Amino acid sequence: MEFIEISAKTVDEAITEALVKLGTTSDRIEYEVIEKGSAGFMGIVGRKDAVIRARKKYTVEDDTREFLNKIFDAMDLKVEIIIDRPEDSNIVNVELKGDDMGVLIGKRGQTLDSLQYLTNLAVNKHAENYVKVKIDTEDYRKRRRETLENLARNIAYKVKRTKHSVTLEPMNPYERRVIHSTLQNDKFVTTHSEGEEPYRHVVVTLKK
Repeated sequence: MEFIEISAKTVDEAITEALVKLGTTSDRIEYEVIEKGSAGFMGIVGRKDAVIRARKKYTVEDDTREFLNKIFDAMDLKVEIIIDRPEDSNIVNVELKGDDMGVLIGKRGQTLDSLQYLTNLAVNKHAENYVKVKIDTEDYRKRRRETLENLARNIAYKVKRTKHSVTLEPMNPYERRVIHSTLQNDKFVTTHSEGEEPYRHVVVTLKK
């Protein structure tokens, strides 16, 4: 967040005004004094206001919220952003709520994945240590994982029955990992990935 410049009769009053404008508390602000100010003669002649530059202290949570709000404003979407970061964790969990979340999910979650990717890029420009932002809405991630696990089991059954390999549609790295992990302990089939991004896909084959 950029610094704002505040002037008041005293430094303390300037700090108080900065807290109000920034909507935060004294432990969440950083500032520098530009001019200490002076009362002048009889409090009138030669009086100078105190001047400070202040901003909110940087937090990953604030940066995440600010970045997402800019995107949603540009999209003309009203979205409630709920952020949770477990103590001493490098993972920031973001839950989005609103009336039209299908727009943010997109086809097979592609829009949600892109939003998550861009947020990670933006947040980690300023973070001292790498953080991983996970974005979800309407429990989509869980539902998508369950869909992929069911797909993997159904494809495995088809491969066993027909004894022919099956090539799945292109998937992102996370979705391919779900397929691989679901079938990794299957006694009869094995999986591997082929192709180049973004067309890389999983192939399910019989074990030799």
